[in-house]
Amino acid sequence: MKTYLPILAAVFCLVACESNPKNQTITVNYPDTRKGDTVDTYFGTEVKDPYRWLEDDRSAETEAWVNEQNSVTFGYLDNIPFREDLKNRLEKLWNYEKLSTPFKEGPYTYFYKNDGLQNQSVIYRQKEGEEPAVFLDPNTFSEDGTTSLAGLSFTKDGNMVAYSISEGGSDWRKVIVMNAENREIVEDTLVDIKFSGVAWKGNEGFYYSSYDKPEGSELSAMTDQHKVYFHKLGNEQSEDKLIFGGTMQEKHRYISAGVTEDENYLILYPRISTSGNKMLIRDLRDRNGLLVPVLDHTDSDTYVLDNQGSTLYLVTNLDAPNQKIVKVDAANPGPENWVDVIPETENVLSPSTGGGYIFAEYMVDAISKVFQYDFEGNLIREVQLPGIGSASGFRGKTEEKELYFNYSNYYTPNSSYKFDVASGEYEQYWKPEIDYNPDDYKSTQVFYSSKDGTKVPMIITHKKGLELNGKNPAILYGYGGFNVSRTPGFSIVNAVWMEQGGIYAVPNIRGGGEYGKKWHEAGIKTKKQNVFDDFIAAAEYLIENNYTSSEYLAIRGGSNGGLLVGATMTQRPDLMKVALPAVGVLDMLRYHTFTAGAGWAYDYGTAEDSEEMFNYLKGYSPVHNVKEGTAYPATLITTGDHDDRVVPAHSFKFAAELQSKQSGANPTLIRIETNAGHGAGTPVSKTIEQYADIFGFTLYNMGFQELPNQAIIKEFKD
Repeated sequence: MKTYLPILAAVFCLVACESNPKNQTITVNYPDTRKGDTVDTYFGTEVKDPYRWLEDDRSAETEAWVNEQNSVTFGYLDNIPFREDLKNRLEKLWNYEKLSTPFKEGPYTYFYKNDGLQNQSVIYRQKEGEEPAVFLDPNTFSEDGTTSLAGLSFTKDGNMVAYSISEGGSDWRKVIVMNAENREIVEDTLVDIKFSGVAWKGNEGFYYSSYDKPEGSELSAMTDQHKVYFHKLGNEQSEDKLIFGGTMQEKHRYISAGVTEDENYLILYPRISTSGNKMLIRDLRDRNGLLVPVLDHTDSDTYVLDNQGSTLYLVTNLDAPNQKIVKVDAANPGPENWVDVIPETENVLSPSTGGGYIFAEYMVDAISKVFQYDFEGNLIREVQLPGIGSASGFRGKTEEKELYFNYSNYYTPNSSYKFDVASGEYEQYWKPEIDYNPDDYKSTQVFYSSKDGTKVPMIITHKKGLELNGKNPAILYGYGGFNVSRTPGFSIVNAVWMEQGGIYAVPNIRGGGEYGKKWHEAGIKTKKQNVFDDFIAAAEYLIENNYTSSEYLAIRGGSNGGLLVGATMTQRPDLMKVALPAVGVLDMLRYHTFTAGAGWAYDYGTAEDSEEMFNYLKGYSPVHNVKEGTAYPATLITTGDHDDRVVPAHSFKFAAELQSKQSGANPTLIRIETNAGHGAGTPVSKTIEQYADIFGFTLYNMGFQELPNQAIIKEFKD
C-alpha cells in the first residue's frame, strides 16, 4: 500500500468539536464499509463474513478503506488538546543514552548503544584499552528508519558475522555476511528467510531456516513446510543444501537449528505448533554422520543448554512442567538415558550458561531469583540481585571469567552489572542518566481470586502517595498465552503514564508461563475462557479496591493480548472506559488460514477440528461477538499494514464490526501504521507518535481536557 498522510479536510469524514456539559467532545462520522455476502458453513452452521474483502491487503478497495479510516482517526487525534504535550514529554524522557549488556566475540567486546532518539540502536565494539568504535549502524539501512537489525551471529573465532535485516517490520529477513575485522561484505545478500537464526559451522558456512516464498499477497498466503538449509560461503543461495524438512509425509511449521559452542554437534528442533518440539542431533565431526532422533514426539519443550565433550545438557519440561536440567551421552541420547542434574522445583526454571557454570533463574511469582551451579548440579551460591524485579543475562562462553547481567522492574530503568564467576561478586557496569526518579514510585504485588477461585498474582505500579479514590486513570495490561511470562520490566512509555498519575497493572493470568506448563495449559483451547475470566477479575479487583473505576480504566494488550482485549470488551463492555487492542488475533474462525497462523493451533484449536471447538471459538471470537446496539468502550485499534504475523485483516474486520454496531457516543477508531509490521524494529520516532496517540486517546476519553499532571508539562516547557 502507498504511504498515506492524513489531511485535515478529509472528504470521507467530518470532525467537529461541540459543547458537552462534562467535556469537549470530538464527533466522528465513520466511513461506509461495504458489506459483502460471503457465508461459510461449519458443521451445518452458516456464519456470515461480510468484510471478507478486507483480507485482500493488495486491493485498491482495501487501500482506499485504510486511507479513509486513517483520515478519520488522525482527524480525531489531531483535536486532542494535549496530544502534542504528550509527544514532547515522551521525546524528552526517551532522550537518554541506552546501553545493552556487553558480549565478547573474538578480541572485541560488543554492545548496543542508542544516543537517545536514534530510530535504531547502533552496535559498537572495543578492544581492551581502546575507545569504542561503531561496528554496524542500522540507522543507515533506510532513510525513514523502518529497516531494522533483526539478528547478529558471529563465528566462534569472531572473524565473520552474519546479520539479518527486516524491512518495514516484516518477518521475512535478508541475511548479509561480513568480514568482522575489516567490515567488508563478502558475498551476495541471502533473501526470503523467515523465523530463523544463523548457526555457524566453523567459518565454512551456516545453517538457516525458511519457507518457500508465497506467490501473491504475503499476508493472505499461509506459510507452511519450514526447511533447514546449509549455506556454504561463496556459493549462490540457489545452491544451498536442504538439510531437513519439506517432505509431505512430515509437515513442520517451524524448524530451528543450533550448533554447540564446541561446534561438534548440529541440533534441530522441528515443531508442528508453537508448543512442543522434536529434537535431532548430528555429529559434525563425522562427514557421513546422520541425524539421530533424541525425541521423536512433540510432547515437551526440550533443548540443548550446553555440552561438555559428548555429554549433552538438556532443558526439558518432559514429565517436569516447571522444567529441569538433565544430562545424557550424545551416543545414546534418548529420554530413557537422561539423568537429572538440576531437578524440577515448585518454581519455573530458565537457565543459562557462561564461565563454566550453569545459572538457574527461577520465577517466584513472576519475580527473578538466580542460583549458580556447577555442571555436576552442585549449588555454588544464590546471586543476591540488586532488588525485587527481573534479571537477565548471565551467559557467555565457557572460558570467560566475567559475565554481564541486566536488572530492572516496573519503575526502575534497566542497569547492567559485571559479574565475577569465581567470587560471585558484581559491580554496576552501566546506569542510565534519565530525567526520572524511580524513588517516586512503587510496585505492590497482590493475589486475587478469579471466577473459578484460582489465585492470580498482579503487580500494580504507581506514584507513592497516590490517593485510592477510584478516580485514577489506570491501564490494565495482559497477554495470557503461548507460555509467555510477563515479568517486571521498565518502559519509558509506562513511566510517562505513571508520571501523569496513572496506574499500570499487570496480572499474570493463565495461558502464560509464570507457573509452568500447567499454568499455560489451563488457558488453551476449550479452557481459553479462564484467561478472559482472570483478566476480568483483575479489573474488578482494581475497581473494588478503589485504585480506579470503570470510568477511568483502560485495558490494553497486543497480539494474543489483542485477542484478550477484544474478548474482554465484547464480554464485559461495561467494565472499562477505554479498550486498546493492538495487532490482535480477532477472527478466531479464520486465524489459521493466514501466514503462520496454523502454528497457533496448540493454544487455540481451529474451527475445523470439531463441532465443539468451532462453537467454542465462535463463542468468544471478538469479530463474531460484536452485538448490534451495544455501548462499547472508546476503542483505539492499532495495527500495521504490513503485519505478516497477525495480519491486519483481523483488526480491519473488528473495526468495521464495531463501527457498524456501536451504540452511544464512544468513538471506535483504527490507527493503521503504514510500512509497519507486528512491532519489532519499529523506529523510535514512530513509537513515540504511537504512544502519544494511545495515551492521548485514553486520557481524553476518560474526560481529561488537560494532562492530569500539567505541572510536569509546564516544567519541561520552561
